[in-house]
Amino acid sequence: MKTISVKDKDFELYISEQEINQIVCQLAKNISEDLKEENLLILAVLNGSFIFVADLVRNLEFDAEISFVKISSYNGVSSTGTVKQLIGLNESLENRTVLVVEDIIDSGLSMGMLLEELKKYNPKDVKVCTFLFKPNMFKGSYEVHYVGKSISDEFIVGYGLDYDGMGRKYGEIYQLKQ
Repeated sequence: MKTISVKDKDFELYISEQEINQIVCQLAKNISEDLKEENLLILAVLNGSFIFVADLVRNLEFDAEISFVKISSYNGVSSTGTVKQLIGLNESLENRTVLVVEDIIDSGLSMGMLLEELKKYNPKDVKVCTFLFKPNMFKGSYEVHYVGKSISDEFIVGYGLDYDGMGRKYGEIYQLKQ
């Protein structure tokens, strides 16, 4: 099994590049079927989703506007429990369908805060898409409409996911070695 080192931690292969591509294509197909008739704004959550959202948008069967927001609740390998909104939103959401795209949802704290903030802009509808979902850790009260893959509670890096800002570059996803 392939392993990598990021900073002071070792990680082993968890999701291959081939499986990632299959997940992205299926998500794009589902989103295309459901939202192609909408005036869609894709709102990507930085930093982690940048690779995923690029792949997802390229696989959609229609064109959509895209924007970015940056929120954070992580420090190292665990959530701090405090959400920081770092970059705001400039596009009008009034009567638009918004697809919020995230790399991973675990506790759901950051996404819950973002969804509450988006309500203030009077969107027609807001849908949530995440590449990875940790259902055992989820404490949110909102629906996650598009889930690429549900996973267990391991800490992971690669495909945009990081450990203290590093490890995002890999085309595969790796889990922390025990």
